Amino acid sequence: MDNFFIDLATNVQNALAEDIGSGDINVELLAKETITAQLISREPAILCGVAWFEATFKQLDNKVKIDWLVKDGDNIKPDQCLCKITGTAQTLLTGERTAINFLQLLSATATETQRYVNLIADTNTKILDTRKTIPGLRKAQKYAVHCGGGTNHRMGLYDAFLLKENHIAAAGSITKAVIAARNHMPNLPIEVEVETLEQVKEALGIKVERLLLDNFELSQLEQAVDMVQKQVELEASGGITLDNIYSIAKTGVDFISIGAITKNVHAIDFSMRVI
Repeated sequence: MDNFFIDLATNVQNALAEDIGSGDINVELLAKETITAQLISREPAILCGVAWFEATFKQLDNKVKIDWLVKDGDNIKPDQCLCKITGTAQTLLTGERTAINFLQLLSATATETQRYVNLIADTNTKILDTRKTIPGLRKAQKYAVHCGGGTNHRMGLYDAFLLKENHIAAAGSITKAVIAARNHMPNLPIEVEVETLEQVKEALGIKVERLLLDNFELSQLEQAVDMVQKQVELEASGGITLDNIYSIAKTGVDFISIGAITKNVHAIDFSMRVI
């Protein structure tokens, strides 16, 4: 779990630098008095991003006090008070937008993930994220997927092989690509993207850990599941929507990967109001 937070301080530092620049000229008009504000949700969601929200204010002033009434992964309702923040007016007003930006994005990712997870709750299929994340915020968004009940795929290009169509084309065949990967780093898992049932057969013959069934029709997914008979894990991907995900899960695939849960999200509306 701690791996999700490795980049947190840098995430916040970069976001604050982007917003504040040479200085917040607005708060320079304010007296240095202590105030209290409350964070309010404006729509139903799965909360995510508490650590990023807190770190934003703490980097500005470590004396800021935040009292949370909820935690990451909780269902929140419209007009619900989520926390109270106490600190100088300058700190709270300077950090407000950056802190909420993190919270609205990560809560959106968690909320969208749970929508998909809930639709296939009575199956054995798991929802996976992808590398289609906002640059610089991959660990944060993958944490949000976790909070929404999803499962994380590989973190990047370094921790598992995913041999896709262009890798296979460059290598000459699925078999050649897999042999090269196995010789290069024999301890890493290998997943192969396949686009036809013939490619499924070829990949089965070289015993990889998982097959990515790219844009398969439902009937093809069913045939692939029947052909594989649990010899390897199967992951469906491409064209996944809220409308068709249940039918895809019912074919018996082990995983469904969805880029939309990290790249096509609707930011959750939050508001911070001085009491």
